[in-house]
Amino acid sequence: MVDFDRHIRRGHPVVFGFIIFFSIIELAISAWLTSRYNLRHDYLSLAVRDRTRYLLFTSCWTIFFSLFYFALFLHSPSGIMTSVLSHAVFLFLTWVFWTAGAASITAALGGGLNCDAHFVYCGQLNALEGFAWVVWIFVTFALLTVFFRGIAASRRGDGFRGGLVV
Repeated sequence: MVDFDRHIRRGHPVVFGFIIFFSIIELAISAWLTSRYNLRHDYLSLAVRDRTRYLLFTSCWTIFFSLFYFALFLHSPSGIMTSVLSHAVFLFLTWVFWTAGAASITAALGGGLNCDAHFVYCGQLNALEGFAWVVWIFVTFALLTVFFRGIAASRRGDGFRGGLVV
C-alpha cells in the first residue's frame, strides 16, 4: 500500500496556506465593501449587502481556525487536535459556510455582473464572488483529502480519532 504520510506532511501546510491566503483576500474585499455599504448605503440590493456581510464572517472564521489548525499541525501532526475527526468537523463546517456564501453571492449577483453596465462596485463584487469560489475549491479539496485519510485511518484500526499522519 502506498504511504501518503510524506505527502500529507508536505501538502497540509501548502493547502492551508492557500486557504488562509485567499481568505485574507476575501476578508479584505468583503470588509471594504461592508464599510462602503455602511457609510454610503449604495448597495445593489439588501441581498448583496447581507451576503457580503456573511462572506466577511466566513472569511474571519476560516482565517482564525485555519491558522489554528496550521499551527497545530506544524507542532504535532499526530495529536488528538489534529486528528481526522477534528479536521473533518472543522472542514465540513467551513465547507458548508463557503458553499452557502459563494452560492448566495452568485445568486444575488445573478451569476456575476457585467461591468459595462456601470454597476456600483462591479469589479469588487465580481472579485468577491470569484475568490469565494476559489476558497470553496481549496476547502473541498482539503475535506476530500481528510475523508480519504479517515478511510485509511479506519482500515489501520485507528478510527477517525487517528491522526492524519502516523
